[in-house]
Amino acid sequence: MDHGGRTSTNVEIIGMIATQEASEILPLQGAPIDADFTARFAQAHEAAGFDRVLIGYGSHWADGWQVANHVARVTDQLKLLLAHRPGFVAPSLTARQAISFDHLAGGGRLALHIITGGDEADQHRDGDFLDHDARYRRTAEYLHIVRSLLAGSQPLDFDGEFYRVQGARLPAGPATSTGIPIYFGGASPAAVDVGARYADVYMLWGEPLAQAQSRIDAVRASAASVGRSVGFSVSVRPILGATEAEAWTRAEEVAQRAMEQRERFAGYRGRRDSSSVGSARLLAAAAEAEVHDERLWTRIAAITGAPGNSTALVGTPEQVCAALLRYVELGCDRLLIRGFWPFNDCIEYGQELIPRIREATGRLDSRVIQHPWAERSAP
Repeated sequence: MDHGGRTSTNVEIIGMIATQEASEILPLQGAPIDADFTARFAQAHEAAGFDRVLIGYGSHWADGWQVANHVARVTDQLKLLLAHRPGFVAPSLTARQAISFDHLAGGGRLALHIITGGDEADQHRDGDFLDHDARYRRTAEYLHIVRSLLAGSQPLDFDGEFYRVQGARLPAGPATSTGIPIYFGGASPAAVDVGARYADVYMLWGEPLAQAQSRIDAVRASAASVGRSVGFSVSVRPILGATEAEAWTRAEEVAQRAMEQRERFAGYRGRRDSSSVGSARLLAAAAEAEVHDERLWTRIAAITGAPGNSTALVGTPEQVCAALLRYVELGCDRLLIRGFWPFNDCIEYGQELIPRIREATGRLDSRVIQHPWAERSAP
């Protein structure tokens, strides 16, 4: 950060797509797996100037690899962050899938987001009954095998608590020098240890700045203890208005709709028996105050039980940009932003927020692609 207050680091801007139009405030719009909507949603992110999009994971959601293949075919440069939950596919197969995708979809477009899982009911639906800490021990072995295969040319032998491989190897290495980055999420001490050892990017939900700083410091210290360093991402839900008052009015509308849709959303997510430390941290922040650091708004986390990224930054585009830059100052060089009106908010971020972030970080992005259909959908 220079003395004029402009951030000089490059920042990766990440969105999130799905195969349907839905959120905490929007009931499912149409078919659960809509190929046309998925394509338009991905193309809208590319047109808006996002660098990468997250494809989420859930036991009752479309398979992420199939979604990623579809998105790669309908976009030109958009990178993908594929959420993957260890334990259901052999790590050697995951590494082989990733390498195959990397070569066939255009080198350098794929990253993996490893989520160990904190919703016990969702784990059980896929047949996983390990407890929280055992899952993280399994994730550590999983990532050891995946990273070893991605990085090495020699056959791999490994004999651990959960996995055993002999002579494992891949048909090729990564297609580009950037490789296949590993993003990672988790807030427990077990998660910090695994992420520090194996992640390239540690992903945080939008907590108050002091708590975010504490978490970053803990991960950095853990990584340094094993001779590594990691990058950081923060995930928030911007709510924009032409004025600050208009933005807060819009936030109140989001809260009202979330209350109206609360039972529907809970049912859609499925019964939750949460062991997620990250969710507990967001709920604790919500119990402490509805607004932190001027515009970090926690009410949706409180309404929904914080099953995921559910804190918002509320304000004008300039104010929200300034709030995001405070996380960049802490060390978050990736920003994951998604809205409660997913398609329309993606377009609005491309018009009002992303250019400001690019300018503020000294990286005006000239590669925004104009797709003729990328127009605001009906509210």
